[in-house]
Amino acid sequence: MNVLLIPLLSLWPLIADAKEPSPLLPVDRNIIRGIELLYEGETDRAEEIFHGLVLKRPKDPSGYFYLAMVSWSRLSSGFWSRESVEEYIERIDLAVSAARAVIKDGVPDSYTYFYLGGALGFKGRFHLMEHKWISSFFLALDAIDALKTCQRMDSGNKDVLLGLGIFDYYTAKLSGVLKFLTYLFLHKGDSEEGLRKLHIAAEEAAYSSIEAKSVLLHIYLFMENNHHKALPLAKELARRFERSPRYKYLEALTYSRLRMNSRTRELLDSMRSLAGKETSETQAAIWVRVALYLEASHALDDERYEDARSGLDRILSMRDPVRDPSMVAWPLLKMGMSYDLEGEREKALAHYRQVMDMENGAGAQFLAEKYTETPIDKKDPFIGY
Repeated sequence: MNVLLIPLLSLWPLIADAKEPSPLLPVDRNIIRGIELLYEGETDRAEEIFHGLVLKRPKDPSGYFYLAMVSWSRLSSGFWSRESVEEYIERIDLAVSAARAVIKDGVPDSYTYFYLGGALGFKGRFHLMEHKWISSFFLALDAIDALKTCQRMDSGNKDVLLGLGIFDYYTAKLSGVLKFLTYLFLHKGDSEEGLRKLHIAAEEAAYSSIEAKSVLLHIYLFMENNHHKALPLAKELARRFERSPRYKYLEALTYSRLRMNSRTRELLDSMRSLAGKETSETQAAIWVRVALYLEASHALDDERYEDARSGLDRILSMRDPVRDPSMVAWPLLKMGMSYDLEGEREKALAHYRQVMDMENGAGAQFLAEKYTETPIDKKDPFIGY
């Protein structure tokens, strides 16, 4: 899952036009299973599958790309250590190198460019998170060039629409220096076109369908404020990945935003029931913390700030920074939000700084930095993130 929703980005034109479309390649069921395991939170099992793919086809960029996605999934789950970051950077660079080697040898197919565009995109995405604005934008241009070449080679390849759709949508939403760069290079984006492409990918892509649905869910919840469109996506993903606390949380949050409080309570009860059925104490505690986190988010939406802090305190009293790091940094961030929303700016800043000073900010450090610069607004959809 993504920590902050930002565009897939990537590096500069190195691709010749392909005049003849290539036939669609058969779907690799091992890749599909590995992707499913990532969304189920089974990163170790997914890694085994993708390591096997690299051993079987060492020149194919797909195995390297999906190993990088294993590392990205760990980062997105809160495991934001220096070692995890270095592993991610190394793997994404290997994916880029593998794709370029196939292109240099003169035997690429459309998926070679798909994985090149995706790898460059995720590399640029990371640069954006580090505020390397110009390099991230040029990486984006390279990524899109690769993805458009993929599309020219095979118009039936719907996986490519994930990256193109994200680029279209988010470039239309940019501000500041990135918005200036989009004007300078005439890449203004189109949010409606981006959504159209993402919906096609969600329904028709071979490998990118799940991610397209997840991106759309986050867009409708946190960018478009369109909870009715978010609901079917949230329900589908929570049902499909029923052991994923994240999707269960987003489903419940959607019901909360729609003021369907009885359904929110049902899902809260479901989370607690799942905790009671777990044989693993670690996994049981994760479900308990997610339920408390949902209650705190609901309280923040209702402007019940003291209630929110009470629940967040309970989460922090049972913190497990090794096995559940996100439920340390994010509750601290929401503590800061609660004080900001009450107008107690100094208390809010103290919590934001605490998140930014953490060795593992679990992704919350990016929002903490944002709210350190500008107080959160009561209408900010990321109150529920």
